[in-house]
Amino acid sequence: MPKIVAIIPARGGSKRVPGKNIMDFCGKPMIAWTIEAAKESQLFDAIVVSTDDPEIASVAVAHGAIVPALREEAADDFSPVSEATIHTLDQLATQGLNFDVVVQLFAVCPLRNAIDIQNAYQFFVAQKTKFLISCFKYVWMNPWWAVQLDEQHKPKRIFEDTFKRSQDLPELYCPTGAVWIADIPSLKSSHTFYGEDHVFWEMEWKRALDIDSYEDVALGKALFNL
Repeated sequence: MPKIVAIIPARGGSKRVPGKNIMDFCGKPMIAWTIEAAKESQLFDAIVVSTDDPEIASVAVAHGAIVPALREEAADDFSPVSEATIHTLDQLATQGLNFDVVVQLFAVCPLRNAIDIQNAYQFFVAQKTKFLISCFKYVWMNPWWAVQLDEQHKPKRIFEDTFKRSQDLPELYCPTGAVWIADIPSLKSSHTFYGEDHVFWEMEWKRALDIDSYEDVALGKALFNL
């Protein structure tokens, strides 16, 4: 059986929602929901939080994750999260901890649960792919109808000739950070989860929410309370 590691990227210094990775979300630190979902999935040989922030590290360890070392690389506003995950894999390797598959779980997707993680991994194995990215189908909004507004509030269509009935338009899907999976040698070679022949795995939109703003926090709490 392959050795599988969960890596939860959780950089400090969020600008839009300061401290969002450990802010209270429905009675627990935000990151705790992801750590607990990973534990409940029973898939992992190790559950690792990748962070540059000592406070995040302390909360993560208190909830059952390991933090091999504070991240010194790929901790700025511009580095892709895949580089942070690769850096953490390299940190683990220096400690004699080597794995075959990595499952990257964003700390800001607190509604994703253990069954989602299990189903995504089963799909990854069944597809015999090297890369999987979770996604959800647009439901209550329709991107085909999107417009940009100029200074006079006049609309400019993003897509031409798509002002049709919603049932006449193709379905559209959006990636979410809930569950990303990769074969580790392939990830280190490509430096991205969007590697060659990557596949999307669809999950329920109510659990796919990425929290990046205070509006997202409010929506997440509303969905949680449902």
